[in-house]
Amino acid sequence: MATDNRANKKTAMIVASVVVGMIALSFASVPAYRAFCQVTGWGGYTQRADKSADRTLAREVTIRFDGTVAQGLAWRFKPEQLAQTLHIGETGLAFYEAENLSKRPVTGRATYNVSPAKAGIYFKKIECFCFTEQTLSPGEKVSMPVTYFIDPALADDPNMAEVQTITLSYTFFAWDDEPAAAGAVGGSE
Repeated sequence: MATDNRANKKTAMIVASVVVGMIALSFASVPAYRAFCQVTGWGGYTQRADKSADRTLAREVTIRFDGTVAQGLAWRFKPEQLAQTLHIGETGLAFYEAENLSKRPVTGRATYNVSPAKAGIYFKKIECFCFTEQTLSPGEKVSMPVTYFIDPALADDPNMAEVQTITLSYTFFAWDDEPAAAGAVGGSE
């Protein structure tokens, strides 16, 4: 009887340890996945650069721009230009326009990716509104820049030979868990 009791306690401890471990992994998975994507460019995640490319190539790539707003954020958000054609390694400057449609200050944060996804590792941002949160006053409209280049290493990758167009997409989300109803047009303060 004592042996059965000890075996049951041991089994309960193992099961409890597994459950605690699984919970810990679930909380660590999002930051770990984000770090993996940032390092590898997986899933179209762009790279951050401290400076411009060291060389410019004759090959050109067209960059298309896209912007959307997540449900619950009372903003209008769109690119100010539809596309730019640059030489690989050349620094580009694009602008996105955001407007707060609500009657209160609202903070948003942009997530981003590129397609095709395999181009993410070569798309380098030097400066971007997406690096920090953006707070807009009621009715405020702003023009937000992104400075970028396509890494010349793209030309050395045989898997990128057919890539002539890259799309840079942003989606703005409400930040700091702002309730969706509070951000609605004409919402109360």
